[in-house]
Amino acid sequence: MIPATDPKVGYKVLVRKAYDSCAAAYAESRMAEPGNEIRGLSDRLNDGDAVLDIGCGAGVPIAKSLAARYRVTGVDVSPEMIRRAQQNVPAGNFKCADIMSTQLPPSSFDAVIAFYAIFHIPREEHPDLFRRVYRWLKPGGYLLCTLSHYSEEGYTEDDFFGVTMYWSNFSLGEYREILTEAGFVLVESKSTGSGYENAALETSENHPLVLARKQ
Repeated sequence: MIPATDPKVGYKVLVRKAYDSCAAAYAESRMAEPGNEIRGLSDRLNDGDAVLDIGCGAGVPIAKSLAARYRVTGVDVSPEMIRRAQQNVPAGNFKCADIMSTQLPPSSFDAVIAFYAIFHIPREEHPDLFRRVYRWLKPGGYLLCTLSHYSEEGYTEDDFFGVTMYWSNFSLGEYREILTEAGFVLVESKSTGSGYENAALETSENHPLVLARKQ
């Protein structure tokens, strides 16, 4: 782990270029089908509902699974991942952009999901991210996202599918406070793995999976 403190490095650009470079290897490592992580959300939605997927990657397995029932919009910072998502999920609507500068209509989504994505955004932007999500959700809409157990200031590692990757996150307790301050009601909190196909990799990671609702 190397502290991400170099003012000459654009860490968002680093994330975009990293995922462009490792897109093939990363996509091949993901599970082809989702596990139970979206069931708690799906049970609360209706066919045809609008769902926003933040950090959608190549669209597999989450966006592809959701698109079978819902109207899916995916946003990802990596052009290569978006290209793959458009091929993998032709029914989806995908946009290559930084979610923090993306303009979306207020009260336009029944649900917003973010799997293994928020920790690639500088954590000082996370409170504003959740405020933006709150605005985009319809009243009573849901947020389902993977978060982190521990608080970690920005850092990079050089062993992420052969590229250097950036992470930054708060602890689960801090996220609960941030979500509450943004106006969310916490519905449930579970744990999930890494989403990798490889069983050893899957069991080596554990992420909080939080479901929250807009009041």
